Amino acid sequence: MTGAVLASANPGKLRELAALLEPYGLELLSQAALGIGSVPETGATFLDNALLKARHASAAAQLPALADDSGIEVDALGGRPGVWSARYAGEGASDAANLARLLRELDGVPERRRTARYQCVVVWVRTADDPAPLTGTGTWEGRIALTPRGSGGFGYDPAFVPTGGRRTAAELSAEEKNRVSHRAQALRALVAALEACGVYSRP
Repeated sequence: MTGAVLASANPGKLRELAALLEPYGLELLSQAALGIGSVPETGATFLDNALLKARHASAAAQLPALADDSGIEVDALGGRPGVWSARYAGEGASDAANLARLLRELDGVPERRRTARYQCVVVWVRTADDPAPLTGTGTWEGRIALTPRGSGGFGYDPAFVPTGGRRTAAELSAEEKNRVSHRAQALRALVAALEACGVYSRP
C-alpha cells in the first residue's frame, strides 16, 4: 500500500505517525508536501474531524488518505478541552499557550481530581466519498501534573502523567511513548482493519 496522503500539518503528529507506521512499511505523503492546505475542524467529535480531514485530503490529492484527530479530556473540566485541544487558547495557539490555559483552569484542583485521558481516532478513506471508512481508536489514561516537566513529545505531554507512572509523557523516550500512546493504539487497530479488508498486507 503506497501513494496515500497523510492529512495533517502538525509536525509533532507527523513525526509520531511516521515512526509508528515505519514497522508496517506503510508509505505516506504529507498533505503539505502535495501543496494541500488544512480544512477547518468543525466536527463535534474526534471521528467527525478525522473524517473531514481525510476526505478533504483525498479529494485534493486523488489518493487514499489517512487522518487522525486526537485530544485530551480532563474530568475536572467536564471533558474539556476535547476536540478543542489543538486550539484551546484560540485559533493558531501554540502548544505552550494551550497547556498554560489548561493549567490555569486546574489551579487549586488536587492531584487526585486531575484525572484525564488522551483520545485518538484514526481514519482511512480509499476515496473522498468512501462510504465505508476504516477506523481505529485509542485511549491513554492518566492525570494532569501540577507543573509541566520534560521536553519530548508535543501538545499536553509535559503535563500528562500516564496511569501507573511517575514521568510525564514528555519525559518518556519516543520509543516508550510509541508503545503505549493513544495514537499507537489507534494505529494498531487501523492496521488490523486494513489487513482484514485486504487493503494492506504486512511485509
